[in-house]
Amino acid sequence: MTAVAGAGERGPAGTARADAVLLGFVRALRAAGVEASTERAYAFLRSVEVLRPGVRADVYWAGRATLCAGHDDLERYERVFAAYFGPSDGPARQPARRAPAPRLRFVARDTPAGSRSRNEGERPGPPTAALASATEVLRHRDVGTLDAAERAQLNRLLAAFALSGQTRRSARRRPARRGDVDPRRTVRELLRQGGEPALLRRRARVARPRRVVLLVDVSGSMAPYADALLRFAHAAVRGGRTEVFTIGTRLTRVTRELSHRDPDLAMAALAAAVPDWRGGTRLGELLREFLNRWGQRGMARGAVVVLLSDGWERDGPELLGAQMRRLHGLAHRVIWANPRKARPGYAPLAAGMAAALPSVDAFVEGHSLAALERLAAVVRGAEADGFAVGRARGAERA
Repeated sequence: MTAVAGAGERGPAGTARADAVLLGFVRALRAAGVEASTERAYAFLRSVEVLRPGVRADVYWAGRATLCAGHDDLERYERVFAAYFGPSDGPARQPARRAPAPRLRFVARDTPAGSRSRNEGERPGPPTAALASATEVLRHRDVGTLDAAERAQLNRLLAAFALSGQTRRSARRRPARRGDVDPRRTVRELLRQGGEPALLRRRARVARPRRVVLLVDVSGSMAPYADALLRFAHAAVRGGRTEVFTIGTRLTRVTRELSHRDPDLAMAALAAAVPDWRGGTRLGELLREFLNRWGQRGMARGAVVVLLSDGWERDGPELLGAQMRRLHGLAHRVIWANPRKARPGYAPLAAGMAAALPSVDAFVEGHSLAALERLAAVVRGAEADGFAVGRARGAERA
């Protein structure tokens, strides 16, 4: 797969960097809920190669034509493109609400064959890839080390996130082309036909995403990461079927505060509702409170429960270990995202983390945008990508 993203470089090294930038954009789209398959990503790279890779409008239209599967993807594509390549007042974003077919056919069909050779010796503009390369670097930066401008860019990317739990087959059934025979609908069809032979009516179980429960640590040791993790939680709540709690010295349910559509308004409402910012950590006691008040009654049953914490525990680790075993027995999966896990030489030596790991199904990082994208994939059940560490491995590391 080769594509030149507008940096003005030719050769294998420049092509590899350009592909990395464009594939980073595809990964950001997937994190936002766009089903950009491998085939669509390949078509995107080929389209950018044929068009003018350094021109923002051509990159925009190439991605819009190849990566969007339906009308529902267009709004997500707009948000991610603006966040990844930077906002623009040019015509690239404006035609999204109008019929694009004439322009798309013109660009794809009538671009002169020699246009690429004409641009060989000149640097095309604007420098789309330079900005996108900076965004790609930002995806892997530790959130705790970002400056104000980088945090603003990170917030725009997090606003385009989408989070859904692993799908399950519910007891409810609906009409389908394949599946079990639906006796009632089949009999009604026979009666309408006056007893004459009729096609069998079938039904199948409905696939629904599981509920996701996020427990976000807002203690002092998590201060560099709390804002980004809560914005990640805000994007998850916007997608539906997600409950969010903050844990520190108190347990606070903040799903209602995070339901504001605007991220900044949601964060302001959350700041007013959470009384224990940058305090201590009582993971075991608060996890017991969550299970007694909400989890045991149904919120955690069959759900994907995600703890976003560094595992520092003020109280003894025995209580945390016992409550994690309770949680593991109720939830479909228990995932722990630790921002400290990405540090060189990290080992789960903190007493709370070591006590919790035997009851954790997936132990992942949570320090960067790329790590949160991987976390979203694990929540969806993408174990095959190697993002998750199974419970057995977690027990061995402990």
